[in-house]
Amino acid sequence: MGDPIVPGTEIECLTVLRRPDSALAPTDGLIAPAAPAAPAAPDPAPAPAPAPAAPAAPAAPAAAAAAAAAAAGADGVDLAGRRAGALAREQAVALRQAAPVRTFLARALRVHTDERAWRIGADGEEKVAVQLGKLQSKDPRWRVLHAVPVGENGSDIDHVVIGPGGVFTLNAKHHPGAKIWVGGNTFMVNGQRQPYVRNSAHEARRAGRLLSAACGFPVSAVGVVVPVGADDVVIKSPPKQVHVVYRRALSGWLRGLPSVLAEGDIDLIYAAARRSTTWRTVTT
Repeated sequence: MGDPIVPGTEIECLTVLRRPDSALAPTDGLIAPAAPAAPAAPDPAPAPAPAPAAPAAPAAPAAAAAAAAAAAGADGVDLAGRRAGALAREQAVALRQAAPVRTFLARALRVHTDERAWRIGADGEEKVAVQLGKLQSKDPRWRVLHAVPVGENGSDIDHVVIGPGGVFTLNAKHHPGAKIWVGGNTFMVNGQRQPYVRNSAHEARRAGRLLSAACGFPVSAVGVVVPVGADDVVIKSPPKQVHVVYRRALSGWLRGLPSVLAEGDIDLIYAAARRSTTWRTVTT
């Protein structure tokens, strides 16, 4: 598809017990009244209050919240928390709610509908996200964003991946049980030609322009089409502009790329990519 979730403050209460003005004094094993107390002296002047302690360093959650606010910018939101397949799932839910009976019957009869297309697409994006999670667990230098909204027309990038090997826009294509054949720019699913290579190349060029504008230095993005759930994937000759990488091979493929970005550049590009304002202005 067009492509991922505070401690309370404990307050210590100190209870001060004041000794009563009279007491019982033990005498020869008996308890007798104590001598009358002398007139109470006026209370001494209160001691000066101690100087306030220096403010403590913010807790980790507060620091994370501050970082998220900075990442979002004045008018945007932080995209780092978006779930994989978020937009596709929203579309599927909206269609299902608009026609619940028709959707139920279509699923029972295995009829392909727009609701199914969005739902299956969201499933595919979530499966790709699992592989990207494995990538990050093996090499934390890689940064990942899911379901990145682009422009104002309801489109998104399934996954934006930034790491030592470069910047990549991933387009998950979930075709359960299908046979996929790739020859150059031709991408066939069960014998039907699909525009996946062209669309992926366009998506990567657009992402590169938007990230370059946000970062203030040139950023090149590479498109990757990720088949999901296919029974057979044959790549006779790879496309020239984008890569086609099967889902289960994705983590190893990305980790095996030569390093082209320093850690500082990765941080800068990721900071720009996670700001929603970076993706609002769409260039053609």
